[in-house]
Amino acid sequence: MNILFAASEVAPFIKTGGLADVAGSLPPALAAAGHQVHVVLPLYEGIGEDWRRQMTFLKYFDVSVAWRQVYCGVFELVRDGVTYWFLDNETYFKRAQLYGHFDDCERFAYFSRAVLETVGQLNWYPDIIHCNDWQTALIPVYLMEERYRIPQLSHARSVFTIHNIEYQGRYGRDVLEDILGLNASYFNEDMLEHFGDVNLMKGAIIAADFVTTVSPTYARELRDPFYAHGLDGVICARESKIRGILNGIDTKLYDPATMPAIARNFTVRAPVTGKKACKAALQGAVGLNENPNVPVIACVSRLVGHKGFGMVVDVLDRIMELDVQMVVLGTGDWHFEEAFRNAQRQYPGRFSAQIMYSAALSNVVYAGADLFLMPSVSEPCGLSQMIAMRFGTVPVVRETGGLRDSVHPYNQYTGEGRGFTFANADPADLFHALQRAVDLYSSDKKAFRALQKAGMTADFTWKNSAGEYLDIYAQLLN
Repeated sequence: MNILFAASEVAPFIKTGGLADVAGSLPPALAAAGHQVHVVLPLYEGIGEDWRRQMTFLKYFDVSVAWRQVYCGVFELVRDGVTYWFLDNETYFKRAQLYGHFDDCERFAYFSRAVLETVGQLNWYPDIIHCNDWQTALIPVYLMEERYRIPQLSHARSVFTIHNIEYQGRYGRDVLEDILGLNASYFNEDMLEHFGDVNLMKGAIIAADFVTTVSPTYARELRDPFYAHGLDGVICARESKIRGILNGIDTKLYDPATMPAIARNFTVRAPVTGKKACKAALQGAVGLNENPNVPVIACVSRLVGHKGFGMVVDVLDRIMELDVQMVVLGTGDWHFEEAFRNAQRQYPGRFSAQIMYSAALSNVVYAGADLFLMPSVSEPCGLSQMIAMRFGTVPVVRETGGLRDSVHPYNQYTGEGRGFTFANADPADLFHALQRAVDLYSSDKKAFRALQKAGMTADFTWKNSAGEYLDIYAQLLN
């Protein structure tokens, strides 16, 4: 199959979140299965010179954005069996931040048009066009008409993946003709209209041939208004073409046996010595007392409400009454940041607030911590819990989305499981789950190490997930 994968960010070139990790690791897995895979993304200012020197300029052409004709240049880079196309337009993409600009609607309408135009200009025939989140949601909509203008698109089928339904691309009615270049017939309840606005994600859900989410539980949760952010009716009406597929991680990148950035490499066969060295390195790096016997609880996350940090703050003093240390790494809402800074002042040597984004420090945390706390109110998939388990760090999570699908709860009678879970978004339930984990760490080292081993040996590669996507592609083509 010829597969075109469109995303607004792709690791390792440019990244702000989990979408980039998926877009960076799923396409190579598809290519490894014997398919021809192209990935297309904007050429942002933040893509470094090391990558730019490896690119080859292919051609330039104009793209129609409503009534405007806009320049597009295409640069190519081949890596790990995947061909990457970078679409260049400095007016739209030479900016310090990827998102959050006043003209984001126009920027990604342009990108969506340019993706389809690139296929025709380069004379490549995709069988599947796989789009991701609201930034590429217009591609399935535009494809309905463009397949008749661009011969290379005539047989293409579209797949749209919802990574986070909270961000939908909602804009006023006035963008329809002047920005999106669509006539008034698209503004109806069976296409883009949603509560009086233009909703790009809704359009993709309706127009795409198939829709996926990033975990099976999240697919079920999106039928519930609590999780669907207003799109539950659209999801329920089209549930026959919606499937949840659990994300994977790059297990070569996150390998405790080979990762160079941690204090000592280790394997599942002999994790104890390596974990001890990594724990000491973590304690030294973030200002915790160097104590090999006290469990270190870690959080690596955006510090926002839907990640469950309201619950963490509510029981933080109770957590610190336990014989534990805690480190929080991330940035977010100021009141959470300030609460953790205050905790660091209140519990010196026992609590560390690292209010920053640091990929290097996050790896030190994953490798050195004993417990990984991820109490999300909603979590479409989550990758951090998988990375933590890969490093023998036992997760404590709420049973939602991909957390429920990837962290099987510990059974004290059989010893089965990968971590500790709680069902209700309740601070008391969070505390009790964490307390159970701390008690097991302190009272039964053998059982705790069995949990570590279960997490380290869990299959979080992309092989199975890529196979599920290929099944969907094949069904659409047949």
